Amino acid sequence: MMERKRNRLEIIRDILKVIRDRSGKIKPTHILYKSNLSHQMMSEYLEELKGKGFIEEIKIKTGRSYIITDKGVNYLDQYALIKDFTSSFGLD
Repeated sequence: MMERKRNRLEIIRDILKVIRDRSGKIKPTHILYKSNLSHQMMSEYLEELKGKGFIEEIKIKTGRSYIITDKGVNYLDQYALIKDFTSSFGLD
């Protein structure tokens, strides 16, 4: 069976999850490796997530890092609920 492409909401979940799982603070290169996106795609998603308040960019000595906000954590919680809901009806 072929792996289906991730949709936009799944990609957002994956990025936020990577940040949260790294104590809520991560460098862009780690997001790139873990999220399995091109650099261009990752940059676009990070900009959108910053603009919508899901993550914040912080400047550090070695460049920049991203931290997840409460809104980002809330997205992950809500996403899990929706996933459970759709799974329970066999819709995943």
